[in-house]
Amino acid sequence: VVVGLCRWMVLYVMCNVVVGLCRWMILYVMCNVVVGLCRWMVLYVMCNVVVGGWYSMSCVMLLLVCVGGWYCMSCVMLVCVGGWYCFNGQTCDTRYQTMRRFMSSLKWPRTRTGTGILSPQPEENPYWWNANMVFIPYCSSDAWSGASAKTDQSDYAFMGSVIIKEVVNELLTKGLDSAKVLLLAGSSAGGTGVLLNVDRVAEHLESRGHGEIQVRGLADSGWFLDNKQYRSTDCHSTISCDPTEAIRRGIRYWGSMVPESCRQTHLGEEWNCFFGYKVYPTLKSPVFVVQWLFDEAQLTVDNIHLTGHPVHEGQWRYIQNLGNELRNTLKDVPALFAPACLSHEVITRNYWMDIQVKGTSLPRALHCWDRASPPRSCPLRLIDSCPWPHCNPTCPTIRDQITGQEMSVIQFLKHMGFDVAKMAQQQGMDAGKLLGMLNNGN
Repeated sequence: VVVGLCRWMVLYVMCNVVVGLCRWMILYVMCNVVVGLCRWMVLYVMCNVVVGGWYSMSCVMLLLVCVGGWYCMSCVMLVCVGGWYCFNGQTCDTRYQTMRRFMSSLKWPRTRTGTGILSPQPEENPYWWNANMVFIPYCSSDAWSGASAKTDQSDYAFMGSVIIKEVVNELLTKGLDSAKVLLLAGSSAGGTGVLLNVDRVAEHLESRGHGEIQVRGLADSGWFLDNKQYRSTDCHSTISCDPTEAIRRGIRYWGSMVPESCRQTHLGEEWNCFFGYKVYPTLKSPVFVVQWLFDEAQLTVDNIHLTGHPVHEGQWRYIQNLGNELRNTLKDVPALFAPACLSHEVITRNYWMDIQVKGTSLPRALHCWDRASPPRSCPLRLIDSCPWPHCNPTCPTIRDQITGQEMSVIQFLKHMGFDVAKMAQQQGMDAGKLLGMLNNGN
């Protein structure tokens, strides 16, 4: 019996590999730029680039980490990758020249090593190491919102929302119909994509007769603000353009789909639905929000660049105010992990277990949220109250962006223009005591 089971499992794996290789050729997925005619297959979904009649093998390359096999389908995790976006022909042409991996799968690696919440190692991923995982690379450049095919007027297709839907359809043929929970997770633009698609996925499964599958969202570093930039600039590039203006332009260019309830709330101004604090109140599906209070991507689009010279006093005040603004927008989010750190993305980092808020790690907080009836000792809402970047001693290591060398907390704060005496006075303590606390990493 044991030999038989072992032999059956080997055959099961071999069959899936063979079938997977065959099915991989017909995933119904394309990338943004379509060159030539793909006559040999029906293509339902487009990412950014298809070359010479082939669709660059393939645009949604699913990394299926099926630990335990697809016969154990209680939890399925879909992870959507981020990587900014482009919002018109000029910015998309630039993106294609400089960041082609986000528009074409032509040079994607055949395999990837899962880290963080995608790790198959219990030491790194104690609660979901044996979940069925689907890794969806990002090649639609539309924050996973588009539903626009290539036309004579546009050389690009933007079908991020459709990609997620088609991946779900594909997984229904592989056992997803037996799942109890589908967790849609994403970081950065992928985190925004979670907020835009989690209800749509739930509605789609219900329309396919699978309303018993509970759909949940995990949005990491995708809770952006439509705040006023520190320094306004012309909207010539994705990084420097005001976030509101970039999304206004992008939503038309991408043919974006937004949650229906949010669309009804913001008729004619659907761009509002790309900002977490505006779309979140309209969602029906449960979502856990992970957000650094001093998000590097947010600071970048606000034209605060923490490289080279020390930060000026005006920039320092702006950064502190950003943390306060973010806290205010998160006040009604019941499931939350928000450390006071200067960073971006965390759930797929190998150090994701090290970050703590009020003594609780992110995996522990997510596990509490994932349980049907968490005990009272299980914290669900964790947000730092200290007022400046990296005041949490468990924040990720800071490196000088020029030299690459590690910086201590006090070195970093001095680089940021931190005035120890002034801050100590504001905190009502002796400057020497504050300096000692910072040196000790407290």
